Amino acid sequence: MKVLVTGADGFIGSHLVEKLMQEGHDVRAFVYYNSFNNWGWLDTFEPSKLKDIEIFAGDVRDPNGVRESMKGVDIVYHLAALIAIPYSYHSPDAYVDTNIKGTLNVLQAARQLETRRVLVTSTSEVYGTAQYVPIDEKHPYQGQSPYSATKIGADRLAESFYRSFDLPVSIVRPFNTFGPRQSARAIIPTIITQLLAGKKEIRLGNLTPTRDFNYVKDTVAGFYAIAKSEKAIGQEINIATQREISMGDLANELIRQINPEAKIVCESERLRPEKSEVNRLLGANAKIKELTDWEQKYTLEQGLAETIDFLKNNLDKYKVDIYNM
Repeated sequence: MKVLVTGADGFIGSHLVEKLMQEGHDVRAFVYYNSFNNWGWLDTFEPSKLKDIEIFAGDVRDPNGVRESMKGVDIVYHLAALIAIPYSYHSPDAYVDTNIKGTLNVLQAARQLETRRVLVTSTSEVYGTAQYVPIDEKHPYQGQSPYSATKIGADRLAESFYRSFDLPVSIVRPFNTFGPRQSARAIIPTIITQLLAGKKEIRLGNLTPTRDFNYVKDTVAGFYAIAKSEKAIGQEINIATQREISMGDLANELIRQINPEAKIVCESERLRPEKSEVNRLLGANAKIKELTDWEQKYTLEQGLAETIDFLKNNLDKYKVDIYNM
């Protein structure tokens, strides 16, 4: 099939492009236009692989460009978004424009072009702190940051297009994804890069929250499984391991593996506002297993090992000495 991946230049998007190519699909990669002609992580692909990808440079905030990119496409995987929670405190307008309006542009174009399937990327942050665990898809939504609020808005727009116009939409909701190519704004590469750089003091925020971590290859396998399932149309579906770990335990495990002499230092600038902190995320995965053939393939330990190996070889791409907001 001809498929489009928005946000293809990013962390999960670049891995999804690889997965779709491995499965034999004709991939068009929507990357964020910039004057440097930078294609993000796609620039690290082997030339033999890159030549088989159709690159479309644009901006999801532009409805005309989005519509043009979707012409002739069977399936759209919509991943393009602003995702950093601290930056959403600083610039919420940008999150509304990108996450809500960008998603609306994709949905409108899909309706006009009669696209066969649309997968809209959600986030476990839409649930806020767990009111019960494991968190299933019926859990209430709570916008505890401008980022999560915009993702709730985008999800509900997607639902409305399914209910109002019978658009074949699925809402894909990964819990915290990690792995090679993730930016240092996320907890796991933040810890690993500081350790690999020889830092004796590992600077972090709140250590008590828990998260349910998906290795990126399991996340993209979830996207692909959902796209193949007709039963997933009109559904919102978690991708989760049903296993949680606290940030403190995670940091201590990585310290043990890389540099046991390192110590954790809490920095106030890395703390979320108290009422904005999501204290617990532990996802249910019964629905994805019911509707698709997805199964988790990687343990947290296996994923961490692959991530450490990648970062050892790519440490020069990370600004270890500054807080990546």
